[in-house]
Amino acid sequence: MLALWLLDRALHKLIRRGTLHVHLPDGEVRAYGSGMPMITISIHDWPTLRRITLNPYLAVGEAWMDGALSVETGDLYKFLALCLRNADEAPIHWLWRASHRMRMAMRRLAMHNPINRARRNVAHHYDLGDDLYDLFLDPERQYSCAYFENSRDSLEGAQKHKMRHIAAKLQIEPAQRVLDIGSGWGGLGMYLARTSGADVTGLTLSADQQAHAAARALREELAGRARFELRDYRHQSGRFDRIVSVGMFEHVGAGHYREYFAKLAALLEKDGVALLHTIGSSRGPRAPDPWIAKYIFPGGYIPSLSEIVPEIEQAGLVVTDIEVLRLHYAETLKAWRERFLARRDEAALLFDERFCRMWEFYLAACEAGFRHNRLVVFQIQLAHRLDAVPTTRNYIEVAKSKLPDPSSETSSAENKPHAPIHKEVAAE
Repeated sequence: MLALWLLDRALHKLIRRGTLHVHLPDGEVRAYGSGMPMITISIHDWPTLRRITLNPYLAVGEAWMDGALSVETGDLYKFLALCLRNADEAPIHWLWRASHRMRMAMRRLAMHNPINRARRNVAHHYDLGDDLYDLFLDPERQYSCAYFENSRDSLEGAQKHKMRHIAAKLQIEPAQRVLDIGSGWGGLGMYLARTSGADVTGLTLSADQQAHAAARALREELAGRARFELRDYRHQSGRFDRIVSVGMFEHVGAGHYREYFAKLAALLEKDGVALLHTIGSSRGPRAPDPWIAKYIFPGGYIPSLSEIVPEIEQAGLVVTDIEVLRLHYAETLKAWRERFLARRDEAALLFDERFCRMWEFYLAACEAGFRHNRLVVFQIQLAHRLDAVPTTRNYIEVAKSKLPDPSSETSSAENKPHAPIHKEVAAE
């Protein structure tokens, strides 16, 4: 069979570190690579094998969702980590390189996000109901990379560290006008209003998120200082002293970067400060992942600095600071994955088994990507003026010292500490 011959050659080329055993539909077992870890998978039918051979970037995830691929030794995360770690070091088979080149050629179309399409894309992922996100997010519903300052941080503590870190970089003064582009469930906006005395406007395209944030602001008596609107950033008017955007830029699309930064420049006061927090690629431009684009984040894209910075310059803005968060998102995703799996039965009651397998694949694949596929998080500070912030980073720690320290708060008993983020997971 041609498909088996091609897959066999591709896997021999790919798997060098660690061992992958593959159970074929006829019962034959083939081995690839050597050493630890040892992972065993089963492909249960020949059509699935053919699809994986032709387009593994889409077909592996679909096969897992449908039960046509199973992991017999190890688990899903360890299987994906084995593949991605080797893919980062080994040459890719010509057939898969051709698939990648085709996706690169079509990527602008996949990332085209006019306002109506952007709204549909956001609803696809974020309007799935509060009960799902309560299964694995922290109480603030921070659905973005946390900031693990030490190995003792719980997910709750690390997410509070993230908000504190952002607030310190923004240098917010009482009563300043703050715009939060992509405000999610409102946790960051309310944190800034509460701790800095800012007047916050949050924007989201998710009806569920906007309703949750507005209700919470009212409940916590913050509605006078933290307002959350169902609005595209392109329709926002006015001027703001501070602008922050966390986890939203991934939905903009490379073809809209010039439009995005031009709008940000128009909204930002001349002496203002902005902070962009986004997933990024440290290996240069890439194509959207086809499985993620189809099932999780339609229209989404992970940019490289080489794509972002020229558009910032074109908008007349100054980059005043760039910080690269490495492995923090891997630890965040690990925590989300463990929490989701611990409450998987509840998710199955909300949706169904195929959805649960999809969500597990999403969290596992993303964690593996941040450990082994050169994904990072960029925090890019922007301004119109070079002197908008102090000339050294010392001010960040000074500002953080004036904000509540999550490390001094008692973590809840169910939150286990995470391993140091600079170390690999031992099982890998």
